[in-house]
Amino acid sequence: MAPQVLGIIALALLFDFINGFHDAANSIATVVSTRVLSPHAAVAWAAFFNFVAFLVFGAHVAKTIGKGVVDPAIVTPAVILAGLIGAIVWNLLTWWWGLPSSSSHALVGGYAGAALAKAGPSGVIASGVTKVAWFIVLSPLIGMALGFIMMWLMLWLNQHSTPTRVDRLFRRLQLVSAAAFSLGHGGNDAQKTMGIITALLFSTGYLTGEFKVPLWVVLSAQAAMGLGTMAGGWRIVRTMGMKITKLRPIGGFCAETAGAATLFTVTALGIPVSTTHTITGAIVGVGSTRRLSAVKWGVAGRIIWAWLFTIPAACLISGLSYFILKAFGWS
Repeated sequence: MAPQVLGIIALALLFDFINGFHDAANSIATVVSTRVLSPHAAVAWAAFFNFVAFLVFGAHVAKTIGKGVVDPAIVTPAVILAGLIGAIVWNLLTWWWGLPSSSSHALVGGYAGAALAKAGPSGVIASGVTKVAWFIVLSPLIGMALGFIMMWLMLWLNQHSTPTRVDRLFRRLQLVSAAAFSLGHGGNDAQKTMGIITALLFSTGYLTGEFKVPLWVVLSAQAAMGLGTMAGGWRIVRTMGMKITKLRPIGGFCAETAGAATLFTVTALGIPVSTTHTITGAIVGVGSTRRLSAVKWGVAGRIIWAWLFTIPAACLISGLSYFILKAFGWS
């Protein structure tokens, strides 16, 4: 395999590592903030379920990213490299600022931005980008609705139980809900990198025929995400688990279960969504069952602005990156 291709694959896996690092908060913020697990135990728990997700989910999301966002005919190593640069730069900036933006949308925005720079609007598949754009709105709303319903139902079912008994029960159940959410996170997010690497292999002739993700690509992407989760992302953990609303184990369980249910469904349908958006919406839904003022809407507003800027910001960085690469002889 050509050194150029190997280098881009390595960068894609670095993105996957940063994705796990950046999105560690999605899987562990609630379980850490409720003190069910220590931070180090929580990241180990999440990383394990991130990795084994390939045993549960197919490659539907990988196919959407690999051939449903950008016209495969215009994909070149330079397009993929520029897309990855845009996604990585934006991820690192938002990590530094402590904002739980979407790694998924950074990758989609970066990939689309590089395609626009190369071929103009015809290089982007409008229906694929539109589907992603719809779920920028829908995934947090679904998570919020399910979080609210789950919390209301759990409170009703446990209305005659003592607070100590409820706390003890949901401290145990939160281990299950955290595992389920980490499974959904690994299933949806790691597949995006699989799709990018597979698109690269097709564009360079290393794969032909039907779009199929090789097993080594699957294992590499899942491992990179798991290792990234192990590295943690403590700045965003603090925002997700402590600044949006105060959570107890029952609330953490409901938020994670609502988020996991959303991720399992959209992954099965091949829709690349933001795990960050999904769990944030679920946390807001859980907090809203107490009273609307229990949610710190100022923090939520900062997060929403980061969501809105992610795709255009990554798109712009990738477009500039493509032109720089082209100036150095890449095409």
